[in-house]
Amino acid sequence: MERGNARMDLRQQWLKARPTKTIVFWSWVACALLTMIVGFTWGGWVRGATARSMAETEAADAVVKHLAPICVVQFNQDPAKSQKLKELREMNAYERADYVKKQGWAKMPGEGEADSKVADECAKLLSQ
Repeated sequence: MERGNARMDLRQQWLKARPTKTIVFWSWVACALLTMIVGFTWGGWVRGATARSMAETEAADAVVKHLAPICVVQFNQDPAKSQKLKELREMNAYERADYVKKQGWAKMPGEGEADSKVADECAKLLSQ
């Protein structure tokens, strides 16, 4: 069997192959697109606007989490707290935040109006 006429195996074809600049360019483009698809789909990557929105939400939740205990302290200063706590626990869950706002416990010192998220978290803490 002559070596020149024999068909080349896959390894020999691979070693002999020389890609063109066009093939190399489009391979890079395909790799970049595939990397972005995998990164955004499964890698946890987000756009800047999404990250900013997530950070703002987390910051607002952290503020609420730290202001709710102040609301509980203001509740504890109320002279009729035992009766009001009983009324609060008898209410539906969706009415409790409005009750806390109405009583003024969720109004932070220096603010004009009570925050509804703080009132909701305070109601959850009080109704436990």
